[in-house]
Amino acid sequence: MATGGNAIRGSRVGAGPMGEQDHGFHADRVAVSYWDALGNETVRYFAAGIPDAEIPETIDSPHSGLPAGRDKSNPPALAKAEPYKTHLAYVKERRTDEEAASLLDDALQQLRERRGQ
Repeated sequence: MATGGNAIRGSRVGAGPMGEQDHGFHADRVAVSYWDALGNETVRYFAAGIPDAEIPETIDSPHSGLPAGRDKSNPPALAKAEPYKTHLAYVKERRTDEEAASLLDDALQQLRERRGQ
């Protein structure tokens, strides 16, 4: 029978009493608010000594997935959503047979020129 260490079964290895000082929660922090286009506020915390230039101007809002900015009165605009295209819409966008043939001829000609060099 093989045994290893004195850990209780199911416990984390190295688990023990850990206070806030062990997690770094005692450091001075600055709260920065971000707002998305729907008005959701997200607060992120940064170290107090970090330069303002290193704090990002925009983040992705966890509430809506939209971009969120630091300016409450002028948040980033909603992303323009493209409408769903059906298969027929893609078929209409395809090139005509003549265009496809000319593109193929051009590509083959370029390939032959490269191999000839």
